[in-house]
Amino acid sequence: MFFLEPSVCSGMRWPITPGFPLTGLDYFKNDYLYKKNKTMGEIRTIIIIKNPKSDQTVTLDAMIDTGSVMLLLPQDVVEEIGLKTIDKRIVVLANEQKVEMNIAGPVLVRIGKRKMNTDCLVGPPGCEPLVGQIVMEALDLIADPVKRIITPRPESPFLPTLKLK
Repeated sequence: MFFLEPSVCSGMRWPITPGFPLTGLDYFKNDYLYKKNKTMGEIRTIIIIKNPKSDQTVTLDAMIDTGSVMLLLPQDVVEEIGLKTIDKRIVVLANEQKVEMNIAGPVLVRIGKRKMNTDCLVGPPGCEPLVGQIVMEALDLIADPVKRIITPRPESPFLPTLKLK
């Protein structure tokens, strides 16, 4: 494992927290940092989360979950950047269990060069961050489960395109 040096980060076209751990299985392509792993079909990427009210920022290794609707962040991350709980929802988990979860926000999410403001579900401390369909759609990103990467949709390589029909 190695760490990005501050001098390397300053040359990037999108912010990466200096000292963020990278492994030999990580690589850059089209300004997106991909986390390669051995789990079949799992897509991981680096997301930058920011509280727009306080400018507190954290960089996370997150899983792209096309079966999830919302962004899920661990409670300790939500507290670290100072997000406020704004609502609650009943959430159906992958095992069909229903649980009540807090919604916090607003939060600025950056993946590669694309960013958006949204709310997030608050998971238990230390849980795995998940990027769901709302973020993927708003940022106009597509998941390639064979290559295990996310990329901008080819029809909108520079800016996200949203449908209003």
